[in-house]
Amino acid sequence: MRPLSEEETKQVFEKLYKFIGKNIKNLVDRPDDPHCFRLQKNRVFYVRESLMKKATNVSREKLSSLGTCIGKLTHTGKFRLTIGALDMLAQHAKYKIWVKPSSEMQFLYGNNVLKSGLGRITENTPAYTGVVIYSMSDIPLGFGVTAKSTNECRAMDPSGIVSFHQADVGEYLRAEDEL
Repeated sequence: MRPLSEEETKQVFEKLYKFIGKNIKNLVDRPDDPHCFRLQKNRVFYVRESLMKKATNVSREKLSSLGTCIGKLTHTGKFRLTIGALDMLAQHAKYKIWVKPSSEMQFLYGNNVLKSGLGRITENTPAYTGVVIYSMSDIPLGFGVTAKSTNECRAMDPSGIVSFHQADVGEYLRAEDEL
């Protein structure tokens, strides 16, 4: 487990900034317990510094994971958020979408959020920005990228796509071998 390089850190922070904006400083500079990002086998982990210091006693070969896996670096060097980042994103989300109970299962099966399933959306949400998808009872279901802004969503037809799917809690079952 090693610290992220300058380029890797830049990519991780750029991706997180799309979802949580300026709240990104609250992730690392937490007053209760400072956290950091570490890389292990192309996976990026969000780890408490006190836990990371204790883990230095374990060899790299024997250490499989530490902290919360928030994403992975692809072979081309790009960073992709995984479903493990949902709790972190939900706490600091800048833009949110709530889906109706009738379309929760559609989203959890990996489909995009349609206008017909849209319950609420944060005001002034721009197009192509990161959003956290919630159920109407404020349970985070996943995250994605908006296809249209809030104002464009009001004038859409019911079959139009509001948000593109990126990850959902159903992935814990569909892709449990990969997580």
